[in-house]
This record gives sequence, structure tokens and C-alpha cells, in this order.
Amino acid sequence: MITLIFIFVCSIILVYLYHTRNFKYWESRGVKHEKPIIFFGNNVKGYLMQQSKTQSAAEMYWKYPKEKVVGFYRAAQPELIIRDPMIAKKIMVSDFANFIYRGFNPNRKVVEPLLNGLFSAEGDLWRMLRTRMTPAFTSAKLKAMFPLIIERAEKLQMRTLEAAKSGESMDSRELMARYTTDFIGACAFGLDSDSLSEEDSDFRKLGKKIFDAGIKDFFINLLKEMYPHAFGYLKYFKKIEDGARELVHEIKRARDFKPCGRNDFLDMMLDIENKGAVEFESVEKVSSDGIPERVEMSLTGDVFMAQIMVFFAAGFETSSNSTSMALHLLAYYPEEQRKVQEDIDKALAKHNNKLSYDSIRDMLYLEMAFKEAMRILPALGYVSRLCSRTYTFEDIDLTIDKEVKVVIPIQAYHMDPKYWDSPNEFRPERFLPENLEKIKDVYMPFGNGPRNCIGARLGLMQSLAGLAAILSKFTVKPAPESKRYPTVDPLSEIVQGVVGGLPLSFDERKTTYLN
Repeated sequence: MITLIFIFVCSIILVYLYHTRNFKYWESRGVKHEKPIIFFGNNVKGYLMQQSKTQSAAEMYWKYPKEKVVGFYRAAQPELIIRDPMIAKKIMVSDFANFIYRGFNPNRKVVEPLLNGLFSAEGDLWRMLRTRMTPAFTSAKLKAMFPLIIERAEKLQMRTLEAAKSGESMDSRELMARYTTDFIGACAFGLDSDSLSEEDSDFRKLGKKIFDAGIKDFFINLLKEMYPHAFGYLKYFKKIEDGARELVHEIKRARDFKPCGRNDFLDMMLDIENKGAVEFESVEKVSSDGIPERVEMSLTGDVFMAQIMVFFAAGFETSSNSTSMALHLLAYYPEEQRKVQEDIDKALAKHNNKLSYDSIRDMLYLEMAFKEAMRILPALGYVSRLCSRTYTFEDIDLTIDKEVKVVIPIQAYHMDPKYWDSPNEFRPERFLPENLEKIKDVYMPFGNGPRNCIGARLGLMQSLAGLAAILSKFTVKPAPESKRYPTVDPLSEIVQGVVGGLPLSFDERKTTYLN
């Protein structure tokens, strides 16, 4: 009996020491922070599914307005929230070599297959993928893809016309998700999916499954964060892994495992795979004389599958969130909507009244309005980096250790009155050419530096085409069930979403502003 009591007491002490082992980390470095709580650290609301990572980072940002950095504990792990945009720029750009990891996987020795996608891949794998995939996003490649965008944009117009004629409101978030799902299906998979017409489209179901996080998913995430070495093997994406692997294999088999001449994303990936291994300088391994070692890697198996799935997931989710938010804001700012429609009408008149690569490029006010919507609710509300070696922030005389994560609160930057006049107001003119220089370091919806979004220009063109397709033919208005200020979903893990969608009414336009 005494032995059991002794073991129990020792176990309690060990658990306590494990969960509080780092709780003096920020205090010892003189960094302002909230007092951490055992098991949770400062992330109580996050673990209780009441607050997203974006929201928790923003909350700490606003609590300490005079600080350049703020300490945070996720469970027992110390994180550093970067309040100063200049320090954030150093992390993402000039001192990138010290922060090459995103840090999504608490235990890098056990990596889920789907975390090998370019967005979350780490170290040398990321370097190889970024180098090999960059040619897929040149201006020439984007222009070649544009007919696929226009086909889907025209279907989007037809689907919206049905809603306008019925007089019923429609969830613009779901509408734009179906549009972007169909485009990504075409340019990434070479499939002619029709999510806009088919309510139960398999592609749309797959997209929802990727981002719909349930209680089980949050519990897995909690265990992996609290006990990365014990529970690192748990799979957050297990629910879609087998289906994704089978889908990608079938699509590759349909092309006989080689490029078919479509010049789409899948063709490019098949070409990379068939070229075999590539040799390059490592970003992780350095010889004793300080020279990067040469490493060799190839694109095979699950790594291939991960690139296709991350392209699909990132492409439809980020664009659909941003475009629907743009429509929502324009519905509540009718004068700005009038300016956007006038801009669209003029550009179309200049190009035979047809949506095209060149006509979209001429819609400058539409682009400004879209960028303003991404400022108010960026799809990525934060970005993170993991320190890869001991690093000193010289400006503030602070040294952090290897494996400490830094968090850059993009949402907070975008809404800080220090950088934006009346930030809660929708003002597209903020993005006039003469204003861009002063906002470049605090506006980063696609991140910054070597790990910025590789598909940013494709996402922009896809989004502008979808918005132009709707606003050239329809005027959007708040629906009876619309909420002026939508509630951000606290379960949003990476890409921000809103609770209850974004319902709007669509009225068909009978004339243009040129008549």
C-alpha cells in the first residue's frame, strides 16, 4: 500500500514538473506575458475550443500595446508573439535562415503524409519542393490557365442567376467555395467537376472534410501539443488520407503516370516525379567548415499526393473565404460597390465585353476592394516560424533557444489604428499606388519572404475573375439573415472562417454604368 502511495505521489510530482518545466522561460528573459496555468499554459480558451490561434495571438497583441514582443505558453511550450512588424520582417525575410521551419508538427520525427505538402513541409523537403514547383506559377503559366478560370466563372454567373430569379438569398461563402473547388479540380486534377450544379459533389465533400474540425480532431491536436513525443504518431488528417491517396493514384493512372500535354499543375508534378532525384544545397545540414552539404531528394509516393492535396485545399479555401468576404463588405458599402461595378464595366467595354486575362488585369478598383477585404479578414490570420538555432533579437536584447516558436499576428497588424486610419471601415483607396509603400510591412495576407504563398498570383486572378463574373451581372445586398459583423469561427485552425456563412441577396443588373 505504501509503495502504491509512493508511486502515485511521485507520478503527480513528475506530471507537475513536466507541465511546468518551462514556465519561467519568459520571466527569466524579462518578456511580458500572462501567468501560465498547468496543462494549458496561456491557451485555455484554445483547448476549450473557444478561440482560434489567430484570435489568441490577436488577444495578446492588444493586451500589451507598448511591447515589441509578448510571451505565450501553448501547454508548456514557450512561444513569442511578434508585435513589431520590423522584427516580423527580419524573421520572415532577412534572417530567414534562422526560421526555416513553420512548426506545424510538434514532433518532426513523425510526420503525417499530408503535412509533406509545400505549405507545411520542413527543411530540405521544403527547399526541394519550392525550387521545383516555382516554375508552375510564372505569368505565362497563369495566362495559360486562365481559360479554365473563365469557364468556371461563366458557370458561376449561371448559378447566381438562378438564385436571383428565385428571389432567395444564398450563402456567398458556399457559392464561392463551389466555384473555387471546380477551378482547382480542373487545373490541379484535370477533372471537370461541377460543384456549382451538383449539391452533393464529391469534390465539395472532400473540401469540407479537410477543413471541418470536430471534437476528435481538437483532442488529437491537444495530445500532440502537450505530449509530442508520446502522441506524435496520431494523425490529424487520417479521415481524408486514404481517400486522397486513392484519388491521386487514379488521376495519375488516367494519365498513364506521365504528362499528357494539358500543362496544368498535375502535368508539372508528373514531370518532376519522372525526372527523378535532384541534388541541391541543404538548408539543414552544414559541414564542419560551415559550408552547406549537398543532399539528394526526389518527389515520390505520399510526397506527390501531399502537393496535389495542399494545392487543392489551399486554393479553394483561402480564395472562397476572401471573395465571399469581399461580396459581404460590398453589400454593406453600396457606394463602394458602385465604384467597383463601374470599374468592371469600363474594363469589359475595353475588351469586347468578355472576361479575359487582360480585362481582369484592367479592373484596378476591383483589385483594391478585394485587397481591402483581405485586410479586414485575411484567410491566414497568423503565420508561425520555429527557431532553428539560438537567435538574438538585437534591437530588444532578447535571445531565444532553438525550437521556440514565433507567431506573427497578421490579423492584428491589419486592424491596428497605428497603421490604418479607421481600420474597421472598408476603404479600398488604401491600396492606391501612392499608399502601397507605407503599408507594405503591415499588410501580408500571403505571408512574406521565401515562405510566402507560392500561389498568391493564381489565387488573386481566380478571385478577381469570380468577383467580376458576379458583380458585372448582379448587385449584392444584405439578406434578411445577414449579420453585419460575422462571427469568426473559433474552430478555424489555419484558414479563418465565419460561423453561419455569409448569406446575401443577388439582384440582376439590367444596365451598366456606361449606359
